[in-house]
Amino acid sequence: MKRALLFALLLSACREEAAQATDPVALTADAVGHFCQMNLLEHEGPKAQVHLEGLPGTPLFFSQVRDAVTYARLPEQSHPILAIWVNDMGASGATWAEPGADNWIDAKTAHFVVGSRLAGGMGAPEFVPFARMEDATAFALRNGGSIMGLDAIPDAAVIAPEAEAIADDTDFTRRLKALSERAGG
Repeated sequence: MKRALLFALLLSACREEAAQATDPVALTADAVGHFCQMNLLEHEGPKAQVHLEGLPGTPLFFSQVRDAVTYARLPEQSHPILAIWVNDMGASGATWAEPGADNWIDAKTAHFVVGSRLAGGMGAPEFVPFARMEDATAFALRNGGSIMGLDAIPDAAVIAPEAEAIADDTDFTRRLKALSERAGG
């Protein structure tokens, strides 16, 4: 009996789990966007990665920062989000064509330019992140937009502009109608 109790105590001590590491992962040629399943390096603009509880070392990558914000706000999460990392577009060497492989900053502390004239990697409006307010201000002066923190980005900016673009896409409408007719609807 004492051995069984000792064994149970030792087993429970071994089960104590260390906190999951959520350090950003370098962007490589193997990274594909969670929504689009396309190689991230083929798209311009800042990228994002989301670390989920229970999935250590395998973040979800996003072709656009806006996509990661959308993902974080969707109610259908399979795992709690532990961290969101975004490219610092004010980092040395970061360009729209090559935003950087390891210049990640915490999305919670980033300064985002929302509503600039530049589109993200998938052609939709982008939230352009900066570590320093000065860099965000300079970018906004050149490209338009408003500067805000992650929590201040309105839901309408996250989803609405893309939905309006799809509604005006006659090719999309034509294809959707054809699919409905084939399905008997």
